[in-house]
Amino acid sequence: MTGTMRVPRSRGALSGTLLVLLGLWGGLLPFAGPYADFGFAPDEPWVYTTDRLQLSVAPAAATVLGGLIVLAVANRAVAMAGAWLAALGGAWFVVGAPVATLWNVPGVGAPLGTEEGRRLAEQLAGFTALGVIVVFLAAFALGRMAVVGVREAGMYGEEPAPDTSGTTQPIAPVQGRYARSPGDGRGPFEPKSPDPYDQRVAGERTDPRP
Repeated sequence: MTGTMRVPRSRGALSGTLLVLLGLWGGLLPFAGPYADFGFAPDEPWVYTTDRLQLSVAPAAATVLGGLIVLAVANRAVAMAGAWLAALGGAWFVVGAPVATLWNVPGVGAPLGTEEGRRLAEQLAGFTALGVIVVFLAAFALGRMAVVGVREAGMYGEEPAPDTSGTTQPIAPVQGRYARSPGDGRGPFEPKSPDPYDQRVAGERTDPRP
């Protein structure tokens, strides 16, 4: 059991790296987006508000931390916990803005785009689509971490049980009267034939007493 808790670090390399990059994107977009005129109001970079802390920085930190755990940790249980953390961060990207209105958080700001398509792209890139992709990658990492490969089981000294469904069990040798002598050509259950030279002679006494 101890061996199967270890997992190769390469198992979560791709998903962990993508989670870190997406977390950085989601956390930095509200602050650095105005440089490219793509983001959220106000149209000035590095404007900090508590709304941005709750809706962008917090889920981004959870996603980055979870991705780093998936990427670097070789323990299966810890890596799966990191994937769950990243999934929670992605889920908060999706539902955080509507839920936060319950405690009077209006949001990170209006999209900077003037056209409807661009405003939709900014909203998707910063929250909804970003969160969906993060959740998908976290679920992908969870699935890969949950699988124990044959090579891993052998690597850590836990060999799989042999398959005996198609094998034939050897027949125990027959003892006693029905035993088969080597080279006599008889089957294992044929009675042993008497010795042809061991015949009784007429008048011979079988009783050894005089």
